[in-house]
Amino acid sequence: MGLLVGDLVEEAAAAAPRVLAATMRDRTVTFAELDAETNRVAHTLAGLGLGRGDVLSWWTDTTMDALAAMLACARLGAIFAPLPPVATPAEVKDVIGYVDPRLLVVDAPRREAAAELAVPLRTVGTGGPDDLLELARSAAAAPVHSGVTETDPHIMYLTSGSTGTPKGVLVSHRATWLRSIAGGGRFSGDRGVLCSFPLHHYGGWAFVVDAWLHRTTVHLVPRADAEHLHAALALRRPSAMYCIPAVWERVLAAPGDLSCLTHADTGTSRISSNLVERIRSRARNATTSVLYGSSEAGPMAGLHPWQFADRPGSVGRPVPPGVMALAGDNEILFRGPTVMNGYFGRPDATEEALDSDGWYHSGDVGECDDDGFFTIVGRKREIIRSGGEWVSPAEVEEALRCLPEIADVAVVGLPDEQWGEIVCAVVVPALGVLAPDVAALRTRLDGIARFKHPRRIVTVESIPRTSATGQIQRTRLRTEVLTGHP
Repeated sequence: MGLLVGDLVEEAAAAAPRVLAATMRDRTVTFAELDAETNRVAHTLAGLGLGRGDVLSWWTDTTMDALAAMLACARLGAIFAPLPPVATPAEVKDVIGYVDPRLLVVDAPRREAAAELAVPLRTVGTGGPDDLLELARSAAAAPVHSGVTETDPHIMYLTSGSTGTPKGVLVSHRATWLRSIAGGGRFSGDRGVLCSFPLHHYGGWAFVVDAWLHRTTVHLVPRADAEHLHAALALRRPSAMYCIPAVWERVLAAPGDLSCLTHADTGTSRISSNLVERIRSRARNATTSVLYGSSEAGPMAGLHPWQFADRPGSVGRPVPPGVMALAGDNEILFRGPTVMNGYFGRPDATEEALDSDGWYHSGDVGECDDDGFFTIVGRKREIIRSGGEWVSPAEVEEALRCLPEIADVAVVGLPDEQWGEIVCAVVVPALGVLAPDVAALRTRLDGIARFKHPRRIVTVESIPRTSATGQIQRTRLRTEVLTGHP
């Protein structure tokens, strides 16, 4: 039997047709309903010319409509490429130029901006004649057969390199299946998992697929804020929830009952013992694990609840069937069947990330003790990872240089317990002008997504640069900021 993502819901529908596959607020869909809707959407997309190897770009807020679309692409052998809802029109234009999709699907708030792009367009949630799901209502619900294989890519997660140029992480059907098997084990009880990630993110789809693999429900929320998460907790009483540290801080700062949870997990960065204890005190019936992974490799390591006391700060041991190692410069390497196929259309970047022996070079610098437990100590590359999102310093610097009160600027990542890293702008003010404060600056950066905005500003007289090329000496600058001697 091939490990095909499109089969997940079909098999669940045969085994448990009336079980809820997904919820969002008051909306629900069973496995049987989702299976039939997926087939109708697949037939509709095929009629629009989408086939094996073609790309469908999806640019909407978090919506249950994305579930059938992703599955339909998987059944057709097409590649589903979700875009961040917070991406600006300029950023989406760059992505569309890179990905060259056969079709772009947007919701009402993005329809006007998308109309300016030179790409075939359909909508969702508009009810109009170009609404994909309205078109699918009259399509056949018969199964779709496309000859797709388990090594074909079915999804593309967009990330950025050091220059801000987008890279599409291509993940195969087989890798997605095995990622869910490797990262599973956090489901006890039948009340499903509350997904705190948006559906453009690997984390979002990982929990969707994990739930379906265990034939239970994924509960979606419009936004990962305290209001929506607590509302879903109260309404659905899920068994499991995973949040990055910054989101857990929001949840813990607000009143609400977490006693329904049997798994209250976290990860993506070094986790403080204090946060774990506060999670445990609120989610008193839950165990807490730390999970470490990436879009390129899936789950890489995990720390179990009984290991916290002796391994504070560790991300645990490698998750089977993968293995981890340290390179000569202490970069964490990972190898296994969950690793991506490569970066879409970027063989140079693929060659840099995946060596000839199949090792994925994570860019994280780590340590490993005698018992095989890994700890993350920093980043090899300049790219910043904040709240599970990748931020290019060069891209943020370009946006900041447009502000008249800034003469020079450099962007570095600073360690932060909530976000993993935060974006810090080191600024040389223009002559006779005060540098803007963080709040004022963030209101003027409409050209880049909000997660890329600086959360701290440091004022200096000059930016340290190399004498020969004028490149920013980021390591030196970051050290100076951290020690308070810029």
